[in-house]
Amino acid sequence: MAAASVSDRTRLGDESGAVAVPAGPSDADKTMERLRRFIDVHRRLFVLTGAGLSTLSGIPDYRDRDGGWKGASPIQHQAFVTQLAKRKRYWARSMAGWPPVARAEPNAGHQALTALEHAGRVTKIVTQNVDGLHQAAGSRTVVDLHGRLDRVVCLACDNRLSRNYVQSQLIAANRDWLSDADTLKPDGDIELGEVDYDQFVVPGCPICAGILKPEVVFFGGSVPPRVVKRAWAALERADAVLVVGSSLMVWSGFRFVRDAVRRGLPVAAVNRGKTRADELAIEKFELNCERLAEVIPLA
Repeated sequence: MAAASVSDRTRLGDESGAVAVPAGPSDADKTMERLRRFIDVHRRLFVLTGAGLSTLSGIPDYRDRDGGWKGASPIQHQAFVTQLAKRKRYWARSMAGWPPVARAEPNAGHQALTALEHAGRVTKIVTQNVDGLHQAAGSRTVVDLHGRLDRVVCLACDNRLSRNYVQSQLIAANRDWLSDADTLKPDGDIELGEVDYDQFVVPGCPICAGILKPEVVFFGGSVPPRVVKRAWAALERADAVLVVGSSLMVWSGFRFVRDAVRRGLPVAAVNRGKTRADELAIEKFELNCERLAEVIPLA
């Protein structure tokens, strides 16, 4: 029988008196096996995803490993609605930040969850992200908890517009402004430095000239009840919860995990860093989200 290779054994003592023993699985291997077992055992998963899933696609997240803000807080709903200066600043930065979001592509984590969904193992993918990458990966049972950045709504007449159409109007009205960028902040924002936002022109609704707003839930805003209802219905049908790439610091997502724990449903989180649910009955996997592709066979 051939001798075990160095990669298959651990050497103890010096070379002359070494005793060869088989190498056991590493901590990383054990973590992956635990994750694989959790997904295999629970056949109806409520999947809740967050910004950490999309970072490999080039879209940054808001928070660091401890759950704190990485930079300035995002725009508040009330400020956007009531202050023209805040809307000008938002749309100027969004005009430069939208193209890299539109170019972003799903990564292996998105594709793994799509494969899990297509295998009939997911009650719903409930995402806190607004980038549409789950749908781009082919997922069909997605609840966009915080809306979609590629859609715009008029706050006066409820007219719906594509973000690409609004981009063309922004560029036409602001020829001397940056309209594309290589770097990006979360949710399509971009840092423009010291600029005079007063000079920026914000187009109104083409039907009624009302205020245009991305069809997303800004901080301080409320998730539409019909959206929340769809998510609760999916949780009712689940036998476990899988959190992917979320610190759960935002209540709109955390409430589903808290309720699942209250009802005795097993909860697992794939996330780098602290989550709001770490003190609850939760199984934690300190892994990059794309490693889901190693435990979920891709279609």
